[in-house]
Amino acid sequence: MAYLTPPEDLADLLPGEPPFRARQLREWLYRRPALDPAAMTDLPEAIRDRLADRLWPFEVETEQAADAGRTVKWLFRAPDGAAIEAVMMGYPRRVTLCISSQAGCAMGCTFCATGQFGFERHLHAGEIVAQVAYAAAHLSASPLPGAPDHLTNVVFMGMGEPLANYDNVREAIRRLIEEMGMSGRSITVSTVGVAPGIRRLAGEPWPLRLALSLHAADDELRERLVPLNRRYPIDELIEAAARYREQRGRRVSLEWTLMKGVNDTPEQARALAAIAAELRAHVNVIALNPTPLSPELPPERAHVERFVHWVEEAGANVTLRDTRGREIDAACGQLRARAARNRRPPAEDRPGLGTIPADPEEAP
Repeated sequence: MAYLTPPEDLADLLPGEPPFRARQLREWLYRRPALDPAAMTDLPEAIRDRLADRLWPFEVETEQAADAGRTVKWLFRAPDGAAIEAVMMGYPRRVTLCISSQAGCAMGCTFCATGQFGFERHLHAGEIVAQVAYAAAHLSASPLPGAPDHLTNVVFMGMGEPLANYDNVREAIRRLIEEMGMSGRSITVSTVGVAPGIRRLAGEPWPLRLALSLHAADDELRERLVPLNRRYPIDELIEAAARYREQRGRRVSLEWTLMKGVNDTPEQARALAAIAAELRAHVNVIALNPTPLSPELPPERAHVERFVHWVEEAGANVTLRDTRGREIDAACGQLRARAARNRRPPAEDRPGLGTIPADPEEAP
């Protein structure tokens, strides 16, 4: 598989070919990716034929569009059956791609569809990068309405916990920056709170964005929503996030999925604002993107706005993000969950829900 091969070793896929052929292939894979090897017109036909079933490390099982074509979601399927999701969202000045770092997730967050079906495996760095390359190739062939014709931002906010798959995520980021030419400032890594991974990420050379999925401002509630909080409580996350900000010089964002009757109270808003003030962080609030299997619901729009006002009133910078793709199972893990349900007897159905990112520029 071309993307599973390190870019430095692409010559191994082309035995007997002169070195410049590997350089040409590298250019096609990372700088101007194409959906079909047939488009790689400066490569000999024999090489293109050889790449026909070896280009992508997955096949497209499902592709859906919403929001007048401005949101596209894919469910990819790896040869071993692992499910991989990616969502592309277009805006007037940017195109954001939300990518997965794992097939499934072991974090067990109660508000996430991905965790309801457990953990399959880590994604290889090439599988992570291939999501970006596929979206870039798709965008080049079919631009999103009213949006740029190229990817501007990538967020590790799809299926899986990026910092639990650190080495592969790091290598994927290296390829995005060094091979694909992306700026580290346009890449966001979102974590539910793997404190050692946050500290490790602070030592990397790139000015990445860090998003901490907080969702609760006290340990009691957060342990119920995010089981990992029992291992890395809020005070430790604040310390790790503060270190990241100091070492990388990048403002941290706090992600807050708003759920009716769960974390939408004035007390939670004030406590959230206090954490944001301590970290000098930006808060991103998004109402839950519901699924039919979930008992949780988003608050009414008026209450969402009240919650945002409470956070602002308490002194924090906050953005209310829009929810995209409700009609296409766009939240993290929803397509995978639907596919899994279709394969399982009804008795094995389990509830799940999730949210998707909306705008990578929420914390300028």
